[in-house]
Amino acid sequence: MRQPDRWRGSQRVRRAAKELRQPMTEAEQKLWAAVRRNGIEGLHFRRQHPVGRFILDFYCAQATLAVELDGPIHADQVERDLARTDALGRLGIRVIRFPNEAVLQDLDVVLSRIQSEAEARIRSSPPSPAERVEGGRGGGGLSAAPNRPQLI
Repeated sequence: MRQPDRWRGSQRVRRAAKELRQPMTEAEQKLWAAVRRNGIEGLHFRRQHPVGRFILDFYCAQATLAVELDGPIHADQVERDLARTDALGRLGIRVIRFPNEAVLQDLDVVLSRIQSEAEARIRSSPPSPAERVEGGRGGGGLSAAPNRPQLI
């Protein structure tokens, strides 16, 4: 499924995302090894994916789910992270955050949380126009829960 053009990001943002794919933190390496090649129940993730003016650490388009890994610097930029999460939420993207230490120390819990969030997002998404015409899965709609970052 192709994303709307407003999600693609500018040339500058796409170039920056490409550069960020090279040096990975230890936590990013560990999570990427687990989720790449549809590693979580067939879910496809992209790494350092540009969306508008943002670059997401990990992104699953099927679930419109962003996974952000937070290092020590994020303790000093809580307000900035909240504003970013709200902006992405207005685009319909759910953001979940994990401290690097959680990935390094308890990867199974992190993967389980990512899988549950993705499955919930996919189950609650509205049907595509083709599905409505064909009488596919009915109803739905995104959850009314606020799109606040959540730490495990």
